[in-house]
Amino acid sequence: MSGQRALREEALYITDIPPQLLARVPAEQRGPGLGRDAVRLLVSRGCEQVSLHAFRELPGLLRAGDVLVVNTSATLAAAVDARLGGEHLVVHFSTRGDDGRWAVELRAPVGDGTTRRRAGGPAGAVLELPGGYRLALEEPLAAGADRLWWARPSPAADGVPALLRAYGRPIRYAYTERDQPLSAYQTVFAVPAADGSGSAEMPSAGRPFTAELVAWLVSRGVQFAPLVLHTGVASQEAHEPPYPERYEVSATTAGLVNAARAAGGRVIAVGTTAVRALESAADAHGRVRPAAGWTDLVVTPERGVRVVDGLLTGLHEPEASHLLMLEAVAGRAAVRLGYAEARARLCLWHEFGDVHLLLKDENRDHMHCGSNAR
Repeated sequence: MSGQRALREEALYITDIPPQLLARVPAEQRGPGLGRDAVRLLVSRGCEQVSLHAFRELPGLLRAGDVLVVNTSATLAAAVDARLGGEHLVVHFSTRGDDGRWAVELRAPVGDGTTRRRAGGPAGAVLELPGGYRLALEEPLAAGADRLWWARPSPAADGVPALLRAYGRPIRYAYTERDQPLSAYQTVFAVPAADGSGSAEMPSAGRPFTAELVAWLVSRGVQFAPLVLHTGVASQEAHEPPYPERYEVSATTAGLVNAARAAGGRVIAVGTTAVRALESAADAHGRVRPAAGWTDLVVTPERGVRVVDGLLTGLHEPEASHLLMLEAVAGRAAVRLGYAEARARLCLWHEFGDVHLLLKDENRDHMHCGSNAR
């Protein structure tokens, strides 16, 4: 069995999501007076405890000395219309390479503002983009896969951020009701990169935070540790493990995390991207060091986590490889129980939906929970 297939089959225990549980618009658009933090917070503590709260209750669920690790990558307007001969396409710009190329995904429009998956290529094809830009397809990003391709833009890779600012729009999938402005996809933690790099899709676990809630958490002794991981395109149809992505963990963040762990505080990642970056910068003993570059780490229960004590994340689709990361943090039984409760309490899925805080059971090893057996 291939590694990718094994990852997907491991995560298939979550059942399909009813359409009414898909978050179609941001929380602040669901009623008058609502803000981004008007979502619900499911909390899983080990394999036997799960509860449902308002997200605004988060400060009361954490304790002084805890560290929230947040991704400050800004979301790009990464979807751009294109033409390939007589064919109308949408290009999703995924990842900026080191050699002047970008990894891109080609999508076919379906007439309602959304797109469907289309095979990439062929090699040598040149796409016409707005503003006189062109994109030459060169080779698949990974051998045997045709979803993401390396493509060389002209006039130059440095011009792509300007292209996206002028002609791009946020990537949108069919479960959402309508197009949203780019501001709807920026978190309160987002910091635009000087070179125009960013995330193709929003690091969405941080979306419900507001400046007021951050200030409240800080006043209660919770610290924030920023890092960067520029997320690539996560196709809604393929559910592949993540490809290599750029990340950076600063000396300041490494110091904050190490000091918290030494003092008995918990390290809670806000989003799977924060887990991937932080664990990529940790040694075998869980000590975090400053690091930057590319990470190809895929966190699974077998690999485990060395630094993270908890994870705040959205609700993931049945075949999403991210579910394995949740198991690595909290155990399979905790994830099963949490998702059963999410279904029963009608929680909402996807980037505009409710969020899930998974905490290790400090009184019990999650690998001893019976339903974690493989």
